Amino acid sequence: MVKSTLIFRNDGLPLSATVDDDQTQNLTEQKNQAKAIVNKVNSNSATEASIRSGNYTIHYLLRESIVFLVIVDKSFSRNLAFAYLQEIANEFINSHGNAALRSDTRPYQFVSFDSFMSKTKKLYQDSRTQSNLDHLNNELSDVKRIMTKNIEDLLYRGESLDDMSDLSYNLRAESKKYRKAARRINLEALIKQYVPVAMVGIFFVFIIWWIFLR
Repeated sequence: MVKSTLIFRNDGLPLSATVDDDQTQNLTEQKNQAKAIVNKVNSNSATEASIRSGNYTIHYLLRESIVFLVIVDKSFSRNLAFAYLQEIANEFINSHGNAALRSDTRPYQFVSFDSFMSKTKKLYQDSRTQSNLDHLNNELSDVKRIMTKNIEDLLYRGESLDDMSDLSYNLRAESKKYRKAARRINLEALIKQYVPVAMVGIFFVFIIWWIFLR
C-alpha cells in the first residue's frame, strides 16, 4: 500500500508531503533516502525510476523540475504506483506549478496539497481500483520501461541516475530494433506466401489475354 508521498523541487526544496497515518511504520530512513535521491536528480536523469529500500520501494517521477516521490510496500504494483504519481503530478502542476518554481517559494509552502494526496491515496488503496488499473497498465508494460535499482547501489556505491537513464534509452533502442526486425520478418513471410499465388494469377490472365483478346 501507499505509505508516504513527498514533493520536492529538483534543487532539493521540499514543497509538500502527506501526513502519514500509519504510525506503526518508521519511514524516517526511507524519507532520508528519498531526499538523497532528489539530490541526485538532474536534467540527464531518468524521468521515472524505482529504488528498492528494504521492505519498501521508492518510486519517483520527474516533471517540469519537480520530483514526485512515493514510498510503498515492495509488493505494491509498480504500474499502480506510477499511475498514482502521474495523477498527483498532473494536479500539482496544474494548481501550483508556476508558484512552486518561483525563487521566493518557501519550504512546504503547499502543505495544503496533502488533502488531495490523501484522497487520491485512499482511491488507490481500493482493491477494485487496483485491479482495474493493473489490468490497464499491464497492457502498456511493454511500451513503458521503468528502471529499478537497489538503494544501496544508488546511494552507497555511487551509481548515478544518469546511468539508469542511459540504460532505459538503450532498452528502448533495442526494443525499436526488434520491432523493426519483426515487421521485416512478417513482410518476408507475406511475400513468400502470396507472391506464388500472384504469379499464378498473372499467368492465367496472360493466357486468357493471349487466347481471347490478342
